[in-house]
Amino acid sequence: MAEKNYILNKAAATQKLERLALEIAEQLQAEDAELIIIGVRNSGLVIANKIGELVKQYLTSTIKIIDASLNKDQPTAIVLSENIDFNNKNILICDDVANSGKTLLYMLKPLLDFHPKRIQTLVLVERMHKLFPVKPDFVGLSIATTLHDHIVVEIENGEVSGAYIK
Repeated sequence: MAEKNYILNKAAATQKLERLALEIAEQLQAEDAELIIIGVRNSGLVIANKIGELVKQYLTSTIKIIDASLNKDQPTAIVLSENIDFNNKNILICDDVANSGKTLLYMLKPLLDFHPKRIQTLVLVERMHKLFPVKPDFVGLSIATTLHDHIVVEIENGEVSGAYIK
């Protein structure tokens, strides 16, 4: 088996997530509106849970974490784990990797019937080739890759254990 080309190990991934949580807290510290974190299944939900856990030590507002599932190749339907009124709430959409921007763009679909206070996006790793007009608000690591490269975020026991280029 070929050796994995790691771009993040467990310690670096943890450090990136802690920094991202601080950035979010800094931006929302004066807010009293509820923060709803939506994790894109599967790795995105792990990241959402970790960010929620980290950011709650800095914010006094309520934090709720839900998950969303969709077919990343043909994202016609987005299924949220629960129906929520997103009006006047701060929304943070979390995913593991931003490749083309398509998943983050389609994740906006269930929010379009509401009037949130703000919608922001967070990814652990961002690739530089965007096919859709999406730029994540919070990024752990930006990396230039070829179009043929694939980035995998590894999850072990509900924690990010690393990321590598395949």
